[in-house]
Amino acid sequence: MDFAEIKVAFKPIQDQLDHYYLNEVPGLENPTSEVLARWIWDRLTHQLPLSAIVVRETCTSGCIYRGDA
Repeated sequence: MDFAEIKVAFKPIQDQLDHYYLNEVPGLENPTSEVLARWIWDRLTHQLPLSAIVVRETCTSGCIYRGDA
């Protein structure tokens, strides 16, 4: 998939999150990396052929969400 397509699909999500307190975003009242990954998945899964969402807090911590099994 072309990265430009991913960028276009993610832009509205980025606009919702960038420079905002995550715990003030509806659905992210408890903005752990796991909650954030699922929140992003739920918004992109109908637009992109997702296999995983990776959220990194630091270079050694974060999560990978692969959808509900």
